[in-house]
Amino acid sequence: METRTIECDILVLGGGLGGVAAAVRAARLGYRVCLTEENPWIGGQATSQGVSALDEHPHIEHFGGTALYGEFRAGIRAFYRRKYKLKNPDDPHFNPGAGWVSALCFEPRAGLTALLSLVVPQVEAGRLMLFYHARVSAAHVQGQSIRTVDVVQDGGTHILRFAPAYVLDATELGDLLPLLPVPYVSGAESRDQTGEPHARAEGPAPHLTQSFTCPFAVDFCPGQDHTIPRPPNYERHRDQQPYTLTLQYARGLRTYRFFETAGDLPGSFWAYRRLLCADQFAEGQVSRDVALINWQGNDYTGGTLIDVPPAEQAQQIAAAKELSLGLLYWLQTEVPRDDGGRGYPELRLRPDIMGTADGFSQHPYIRESRRIEARKTIVEQEVAAPHQPNARAAPFSDSVGVGWYAIDIHGQATDVVYTAPTKPFQIPLGALVSRHLDNLLAACKNIGTTHITNGCYRLHPVEWNIGEAAGALAAFCLGQQRTPADVCSSAVLRRQCQQILLAAGVPLYWYEDVPLGHPAFTAVQMLAVEGIWPGCDDHLRFEPDVLADAPAERLRAAGLSPNIAGRDPITRGDLARRMAQRLG
Repeated sequence: METRTIECDILVLGGGLGGVAAAVRAARLGYRVCLTEENPWIGGQATSQGVSALDEHPHIEHFGGTALYGEFRAGIRAFYRRKYKLKNPDDPHFNPGAGWVSALCFEPRAGLTALLSLVVPQVEAGRLMLFYHARVSAAHVQGQSIRTVDVVQDGGTHILRFAPAYVLDATELGDLLPLLPVPYVSGAESRDQTGEPHARAEGPAPHLTQSFTCPFAVDFCPGQDHTIPRPPNYERHRDQQPYTLTLQYARGLRTYRFFETAGDLPGSFWAYRRLLCADQFAEGQVSRDVALINWQGNDYTGGTLIDVPPAEQAQQIAAAKELSLGLLYWLQTEVPRDDGGRGYPELRLRPDIMGTADGFSQHPYIRESRRIEARKTIVEQEVAAPHQPNARAAPFSDSVGVGWYAIDIHGQATDVVYTAPTKPFQIPLGALVSRHLDNLLAACKNIGTTHITNGCYRLHPVEWNIGEAAGALAAFCLGQQRTPADVCSSAVLRRQCQQILLAAGVPLYWYEDVPLGHPAFTAVQMLAVEGIWPGCDDHLRFEPDVLADAPAERLRAAGLSPNIAGRDPITRGDLARRMAQRLG
């Protein structure tokens, strides 16, 4: 078997959203990056995993994502503006699918195109090498550092042996971690381990990872019958899953209608994760709507893909596809119709949307990974709304990004049952840094969360921010000739790294009214993270255009004279900029 050795500054294993963000950010900072991906497409949950209806938060169009993530979102919209005539071409918030779960729902190929537009310039510049169909197979550790990593390519006929200065694990399941001689975490921890009120009382259960899903896409063809053959074990899946449009919420059971909106529900089942909406385009441009089916009915809870043999992994994925086929058959034959009767045989499976022969996503949609033993583990009490009385979650002075999503655990049968709103939260640098190895960083869903907090740190924009922060941190450490542990331990190094992130357009603190392009953005962010001028307890605004109230106590806390504001009226934004300049 042929082995090829490749030296690089930074090796990023896994080309999902976190991996792409890490690779592009590090390459833009001038370092030589190698990026591997086991699937034919980069993009992870937004492309090869089929969930191309982004799970975001209400502020995402103007705050709460990185500038690079904004480039990705803009690239998706640009794809449709190039390809189609739109009904409202000047709408800056154009949503191709008009799905109600997300401000941006699109075909996976549009996401892939947008990601390639970020990656290709770095490849052309010679800063980034991309390796497809590549899976990590071995690692050599010497002392406290990873020296080489082996990746199998082309079905096992070639081995790529990378010799990097830094290794970023952005694989969907944390596949590097079991190859290293250090401990890692998987599944559900116990209450004794984490101190979380909703962790397991019975003890840890490493096999209880969140469910995974094999999504598929369908369109609706009036007057046609596209009913598939009845799948194996259909009745068992239908009754045990069960297949239903009725879901359990905190306020009780709620039943969706297929095409119509029922009561006070936010929309129909069809529009939930709709990827293409014909009404969004000029007449004749798109013939039919296309909807993504990623629903409770095809969440596979029959086992885990983590730490089981490859044959068992394949068996579990096959069972998940069978479950999804059963849901499709139920929708075609038994789902209650809005007009009475049962089933919509007009639903047609669309393999072209996923780029596969069987119509399922190229890779299962993964919600939970192995996790590093990190310098910081984020726990339920730090982010869940019931434990955080103020407008924001617990502050982290080492913040390297922000996120906001509910704790949403898609558990297995004996897993904890817990869903809770969160307050807008931060991503602590310590959660990306290994406790055991000097040159290993987590860059995906494998950071220092618990089983519970993974439920809110696993979504598209947060994963992206994690990866981008990891790429920037590795680049910073290379430039400074320091380790991530050094950055964690030094306030000076931490601030320097945070300033690089801010310059790259990575928000570190929640201020919904000071977006990336605001002249006071960097100053306001830095003062807030340092605790010099933090936000109010009851809202997420900074109000930069309001006249300053001369916060003398904050100035003195920063070692500055209260006279810095001068005698003339000054806005809060301008005062923040002056304060930041004095602080350097």
